[in-house]
Amino acid sequence: MSFRFIYTGIRVRNMEESLRFYTRILQMEVVEELQKTEPTKGQVVTLKSKDSQQLLELNYYEEGSRFGVEYKNGEELDHLAFDVDDLLGTVESLKKEGIEIIAEPYSIGAPIGWKEAFVRDPNGIWIELLERKPVKST
Repeated sequence: MSFRFIYTGIRVRNMEESLRFYTRILQMEVVEELQKTEPTKGQVVTLKSKDSQQLLELNYYEEGSRFGVEYKNGEELDHLAFDVDDLLGTVESLKKEGIEIIAEPYSIGAPIGWKEAFVRDPNGIWIELLERKPVKST
């Protein structure tokens, strides 16, 4: 198995307000447009600062989403994300290690075509495992 840290995702209370803050105030650029994520009942947008490779993902979850727990100050970290080459194989290996799987692998969908799953670290922090293989055009 090979893990590569790729970005940090934070949970936001208001997507429009947060997007405005990060793009206008902190001058970050949108690198992946705002998308709805049906499996999580949420919205996601990815940002990057000029001259930096680090990515910031803003995550908003609708009321009733199991991902959108009560918002408490200091708990804004949504998850850490790691690239994996084989999501299904990685998840099976982690299960054998006794790692808790929070969300089984699922497809993020078009146009991205990526797959993701979530596990929990020993401190309760969610870790996203992401298989980023672009959808082949026909």
